[in-house]
Amino acid sequence: MTDGNVTREIDHDEYDPVGTLALIVLYFVILLLMWGFTYFIEFLGNDPTPMLLA
Repeated sequence: MTDGNVTREIDHDEYDPVGTLALIVLYFVILLLMWGFTYFIEFLGNDPTPMLLA
């Protein structure tokens, strides 16, 4: 008889955070791509945006 709740506990030595590392690297790559896109759109060939002082 099974109750449907199957859990598996892993020890600290068995934990391999490759998926977490891959996700962090993916987010970093997306951040770099967005930064590059923003740089080329906002700053390349244009004057800096004037600051508004009240």
